[in-house]
Amino acid sequence: MTTLKKALTSVAVLALSTAAAIAETELTVYTAIEAEDLARYAETFNATHPDIKVNWVRDSTGVITAKLLAERDNPQADVVWGLAATSLLLLKSEGMLEPYAPVGVENLDPKFVDKSDPPAWVGMDAWVASICFNTVEAEKLGITAPTSWQDLTDPQYQGHVIMPNPASSGTGFLDVSSWLQIFGEDEGWAYMDALHENIARYTHSGSAPCKLAASGETVVGVSFAFRGAKSKAAGAPIEIIVPSEGVGWDMEATAIVAGTDDLEAAQKLVDFTVTKEANEMYNVGYAVVAYPGVAKPVEFFPEGLLDAMIENDFEFAANNRADILEEWQSRYDGKSDAK
Repeated sequence: MTTLKKALTSVAVLALSTAAAIAETELTVYTAIEAEDLARYAETFNATHPDIKVNWVRDSTGVITAKLLAERDNPQADVVWGLAATSLLLLKSEGMLEPYAPVGVENLDPKFVDKSDPPAWVGMDAWVASICFNTVEAEKLGITAPTSWQDLTDPQYQGHVIMPNPASSGTGFLDVSSWLQIFGEDEGWAYMDALHENIARYTHSGSAPCKLAASGETVVGVSFAFRGAKSKAAGAPIEIIVPSEGVGWDMEATAIVAGTDDLEAAQKLVDFTVTKEANEMYNVGYAVVAYPGVAKPVEFFPEGLLDAMIENDFEFAANNRADILEEWQSRYDGKSDAK
């Protein structure tokens, strides 16, 4: 073999070994993050960690939570990146999470960090309930704007309210669990009985009701405030209403699944999720993030919303999740969209 051929062969071997090294680790990451954001999340992470490939498994909060529970004895995921904290509390209680204190976790707002030491999960961002109200369609129908959750039980809204199914949507579950906290359990179910009379349908997406209100398909969409602000900024004729009784909220959070075969790579991913850079990335899609001082003002984000956030009892929501969903489905599932 000539010297040139030897040199070219060496370069080729080196290139192949380098490519193999760059793609040496793959992580299966379960998520309920909006599908439109996944590529951006992976790209930002890979800018500093090109040797770790993220393989997403994405679905709604309820579906991902059920999938993780079903796989309890044979975990398929390495990391959960972007799932409701109430779901992660449930997984924690089942011993399904690997405790880990990511580098820099002390920089986060403490309410976004699990209280155990080391924490089982760390928060990323929060989404807050609100009502999206289409003013054009309401005027056509002679419907007045609600100011409270209770207002939505008024007969004028019959057939004009869409909200998420709590069994499949994290937003739907935070609505239901917050109403049980705001009104008390008996009165909370009584409220939902009355609200159900006015519901047109239950969607399997938390953002869908606001999108439907924005497009004029419904007058009232029970959704979350950031989606409303984005729709209004895009020109939709909607108002984003903060109900007077207070609003539920939840946070997206991250955790390592116990039993992962790639613990070191999983820890690197979780280290990244708490960085200022990652929180700046979250702020593109969420108005409230875990890293103080990062969140920028959001156009049309309703005034007073953060003050209206209830003292959410996440332990209550997590510990009673199965019972709440079973009761909700037995009463109201007949109006849910087909899956």
